[in-house]
Amino acid sequence: MAAATIIHDTTIVTVDDGDTIAREAALVVEDGRIAAVGPSAALLARSADAERVDGRGRVVFPGFANTHTHLPRVLARGIYEDLSPPHTPPFTGGLSPLPLPRLTPDEERVMARLGALEAIRSGTTLVLEEGHRLDIYAGALVATGLRLVLCERAWDRANASVGQPGRFEEDARLADVAIERIRGLHARWHGAADGRVAAGLAAWAPDMCSPGLLARLRKLQAELDVLASVHLNQMWGEVEAVRAQHARLPTEYLAREGFLSERLVAAHCRCMTAAEERALGAARVAVAANPAIAARRGLAARIDDLERAGCVITLGTDNMAEDMVEVMRTALFMERVRRQDGRAPTPEHALRWATRNGYRALGVPDGGWLAPGTRADLILVDFRRPHLTPALREVSTFVHQGQAGDVADVMVDGRWLMRNGRILTLDEPAIVHAAGAIAHAAWARLFAERPDLPRPQGMAIP
Repeated sequence: MAAATIIHDTTIVTVDDGDTIAREAALVVEDGRIAAVGPSAALLARSADAERVDGRGRVVFPGFANTHTHLPRVLARGIYEDLSPPHTPPFTGGLSPLPLPRLTPDEERVMARLGALEAIRSGTTLVLEEGHRLDIYAGALVATGLRLVLCERAWDRANASVGQPGRFEEDARLADVAIERIRGLHARWHGAADGRVAAGLAAWAPDMCSPGLLARLRKLQAELDVLASVHLNQMWGEVEAVRAQHARLPTEYLAREGFLSERLVAAHCRCMTAAEERALGAARVAVAANPAIAARRGLAARIDDLERAGCVITLGTDNMAEDMVEVMRTALFMERVRRQDGRAPTPEHALRWATRNGYRALGVPDGGWLAPGTRADLILVDFRRPHLTPALREVSTFVHQGQAGDVADVMVDGRWLMRNGRILTLDEPAIVHAAGAIAHAAWARLFAERPDLPRPQGMAIP
């Protein structure tokens, strides 16, 4: 049994039902859970044998839940952000006019670790990773100490990508292989690391999945008793593709096929009608809004409308970045601009989307907030910074002015992943060095193989 830890003489932002903030307080961690929250003097007197962590000048928050990301796609950092697909016809399909360079399995693992490094440094403790052939780097992610939901991707539309016009060329083998991958990942990783890892499944997107595949995935979800994920109404090309294929909007198509449920995490949901938002809410679907990448692409989900309809609002980073501090603030700013309201949503609301709501949506209702009995997934933010002083309202100050670099300590399941700004579960200098070399070589190979591809302005590839 691990020794208890007490974080004392600190401020604790609980994100409980009343948004309680405990000042001059302490928090005790035992066996991966929070054992007590209360006045420092009293808890210190009762915790003589515990590891003591001086929390003066720091504020304890729940860790962030990133409910939609693709960690190895940090490979495209600084490139895909400025190459978004068109929002009006003619649609071409895909997320960028440039393909992603091919990587070896070892290179893929390095890029996944790089993404995990950024995630931990920005205070993330729970990640839903969606992707193809997650078995390649699942072990590398588990070793980071993060809490994980791994959703292997399925599709059966051949020779196409999301948002691509044209007929649906169905390939049954694609579906069969995807189902096998999902089953294999579940058998190997679901419940691993003392329950810190869960395996789910993902339908890639409505225009990439036939009715038959959606039915198989829904049946498999019930059999395995897992979460499902889907990219939904991500781009206008996808909307038009589904309309052409099924004479329905994407959400209407998923509803008809019985794929909507309270155990579905729908990513994006930004190119949709009010009727689609109501359909998601009626099914109590969790929405993984990705406001930072959406803003870069000139789009925005109607978060207030989705929430009022009944959806659980959560936040994700999606591609190229893992900074949940930026995501949380962007969600607040984008929604205030959309609503033309300088007071709503509140910083407390945005923090809840980024923490407790995300844990709830990913099947961990006893995490994402700080109270006796909840999971010890937490972060310490150093408020002894010019931009965080004075800290008259800790939540508002952090949401409006905080930076990822303010996160000093990260704990998952009572285990420190970062202490005093040093990552403990990964070799940061080695990963950063290797990832930089891999990315430069991979993009250079791509342009050498495909001299017809346009190079983005200012790219550091000869």
